[in-house]
Amino acid sequence: MTTGTRTWSLAELGWSDRFASAFQPLARPNVIPGRVALEHKHIYRVFTEHGERLARTAGRLRYRASAPVEYPAVGDWVALRVNPGEVRSSILHILPRFSRFSRKMPGELTQEQVVAANIDTVFLAMGLDADYNLRRIERYLVTGWKSGAQPVVLLTKADLCDDVEARVREVEAVSAGAPVHATTAMSEGGVDIVRQYLQPGHTVAILGSSGVGKSTLINRLAGKELLRTGDLTADRRRGRHTTTHRELIVLPGGGLIIDTPGLRELQLWEAGDSLGSAFPDIASLAEGCHFADCAHLTEPRCAVRRAVEEGRLAADRLESYLKLQAEARRFDEKQDELAILEKKRKAKIMGRLIKRMPKKG
Repeated sequence: MTTGTRTWSLAELGWSDRFASAFQPLARPNVIPGRVALEHKHIYRVFTEHGERLARTAGRLRYRASAPVEYPAVGDWVALRVNPGEVRSSILHILPRFSRFSRKMPGELTQEQVVAANIDTVFLAMGLDADYNLRRIERYLVTGWKSGAQPVVLLTKADLCDDVEARVREVEAVSAGAPVHATTAMSEGGVDIVRQYLQPGHTVAILGSSGVGKSTLINRLAGKELLRTGDLTADRRRGRHTTTHRELIVLPGGGLIIDTPGLRELQLWEAGDSLGSAFPDIASLAEGCHFADCAHLTEPRCAVRRAVEEGRLAADRLESYLKLQAEARRFDEKQDELAILEKKRKAKIMGRLIKRMPKKG
């Protein structure tokens, strides 16, 4: 059963030889590829070349999944079983992701939450109003580089900033080579900036805090009101948050875009080498440190701290790096603790099974 009459070619949805090769072993007469466009309470809207379909995960996939990351996310390509006469289809398998934007799930749980999958370009949006925070941009960039997509910084609400060029230069200084654009979502120029990154089959995602104008920008790209937008408050500094879920949208001019709720909390997930990618200036300076494992805290002959003392590196830039580095270290320690607990749990289960086994003789 389809939920709509609109159909697309697989190429329009972002299909490639990579996905075709992964799908080939799964192909059956009643199994087709589809791309997850929306998830709501474990019911998925999936785009296929035969139209939209509603689907649930198959029991076998749920049985194999041990963490949220192993469930479908918006942007995923999946193998979809379609049985004639059935109201819903079944998602049998998730095809390997070539990129994913992840964060640690909010709260105490140490689990990965996939915000969007199979993205070519990720726009890291921030308003040039009260929302502006250079340190938060650095955090976004660490996660953006880790995702496998090409990060682009999008500074919205340029009409509310007195010195846009100064802000752009400030962000370019920490963007590690990621393009930086300033835009007003309501202007045609702003739409053109994003449109230059769009092409048929190319997927972009827009991520940022609430009220930065993501929905307004997407409506302009789509040429109609697809998403509800909020008015600015009286001081024109903050927009009301309107997006409540992640959604994949096929744009009429070609290309796909993923809208997301505002990221109120962006905790790092496995920062790894992406810290070096987001802070190449510090990584380069660190090569001159006396100790190869210098943490740039109290170690003698630290080239990074010397650069701060000599005014070649901003002190708050190093402070931001050290904060993210400490967060990544705590994450790794937590993961190690969980791995040990899981190993003990499995050992106890195995011990009980051995005790229940009948003794020979």
